[in-house]
Amino acid sequence: MATVAEVRTRVRIPLRLGDDLAVDAEAVTFHGLADGLEHLAFVLGEPGPVPLVRMHSECLTGDVFGSARCDCGPQLRESVARISEAGGYLLYLRQEGRGIGLYNKLDAYALQDGGLDTYEANAALGLPEDARDYTAAAQMLTALGVRRLDLLSNNPDKAAQLTAHGLDVRDRVRTGVFATETNVRYLRAKVEHTGHSLVLPAGFGHAGLAS
Repeated sequence: MATVAEVRTRVRIPLRLGDDLAVDAEAVTFHGLADGLEHLAFVLGEPGPVPLVRMHSECLTGDVFGSARCDCGPQLRESVARISEAGGYLLYLRQEGRGIGLYNKLDAYALQDGGLDTYEANAALGLPEDARDYTAAAQMLTALGVRRLDLLSNNPDKAAQLTAHGLDVRDRVRTGVFATETNVRYLRAKVEHTGHSLVLPAGFGHAGLAS
């Protein structure tokens, strides 16, 4: 574990995600995060001794502008709803483009338009397939008093990294599958490259188009 982080500020924020999702949350900021970035934790519902936790990497295009090239926006809304009901924490991590940054992500999109998948495009740019490090996330959870948790994620690496930092991931809870004709190739690459535990709908052919 890196150096200990501390809670900096807590402030109430009413969240309105679309027309049908309105929840009250407490936003938490931190001192001493290992990567120096301004990550946020949102306290949702009434966290119990084993809270439900989602580590959501920032996606400006999907979260804010509703891009259909990924499933980030729908995952964010689903996470807020499910955690609000179960009680827990949404960690909003400033890791755009799996940690490569916004401009590099858009450069990778251009390569994907030429036929590469999301991981191949990163490699073609000389960048890691996934540059994310969850040390800061582990610090945040520790500062919030979380030692044991259920992790809302299809990504086995997130659970492995938290476990390596001494946290007890009791269960990894799958998110929904938000497949469309425009993002199914992206989702399939997650399964093939990094072992994401999601099952794509049978109606999508291997080329990424509904069949």
